[in-house]
Amino acid sequence: MKTTTCESDFKQLFLYNRSLPCADTVARLEEIEHAWIIPLVVSIEADTPALTSRDQWVRALDDLLGQEQTGSAAGEYLAERASREEFRAVVSEFALDGLTEAQNFFPAVARLPIRAQMPLMRVLIDEFGCGNLQQAHSQLYRNLLTELGLSLDLTSYLNRASDETYAFLNVFYWLTQRAPHVEYFLGALAYLEASIPTAFTYYARACERLGIANSQYYTEHVHIDSFHMQEMQVAIREYEVAHGLDSTRVWIGARLLSELVGTAFDGAVERARELV
Repeated sequence: MKTTTCESDFKQLFLYNRSLPCADTVARLEEIEHAWIIPLVVSIEADTPALTSRDQWVRALDDLLGQEQTGSAAGEYLAERASREEFRAVVSEFALDGLTEAQNFFPAVARLPIRAQMPLMRVLIDEFGCGNLQQAHSQLYRNLLTELGLSLDLTSYLNRASDETYAFLNVFYWLTQRAPHVEYFLGALAYLEASIPTAFTYYARACERLGIANSQYYTEHVHIDSFHMQEMQVAIREYEVAHGLDSTRVWIGARLLSELVGTAFDGAVERARELV
């Protein structure tokens, strides 16, 4: 991922996104995003053939997932060869995400018609354990961090996350609040939910091999995100019924997330290998 911002900008953007807004911080936030996410989306748009129907979008997503499921060198290394310390480093890299999971999805609810809000809310309810703290995904990540001897303090990871990881964290704040078209968000989350069962299988295999007990964060996602994938397609269908659908925008959102997530994961595994 090529950007014109520096690592401190990505960190600052994360902090701005999670702080009480004022005119100065919003202006700075938009300045950083204008230098980062806008050129990236424009680049993807220029390289994306137009889709004319929701069926085309579904086929395009299936093709992308099929390509990604053929194998990930970083994923296979994590699953089959990574040491406990290397695995621990990858878990630490994504702690900012795990400790704040799905919190940045909520602003999208107000941008959707009510019938599309319902499947999204069902996804969010699961993310927060259906109101049961012990099943909330962030709590499952806290259990994993504790087993690995890592901090539960969010601020302790602010200077440890890479700019690629921050990009993955920050993009949903833009998608839900400032992206000009909510279809970008729908496509991005649909991709994320559809790709996680395969991606998290690598983590689950690593946990089993390394004897890590608190693997439920990963195994739960492998299970529940197959349902979430279906719910996001319902949300997209309901949006189409209410407002019409630009399937190309949905596809651009999916491609955007695919690029950011892939870059963040590959980079995390590579850095873990170098560090250890």
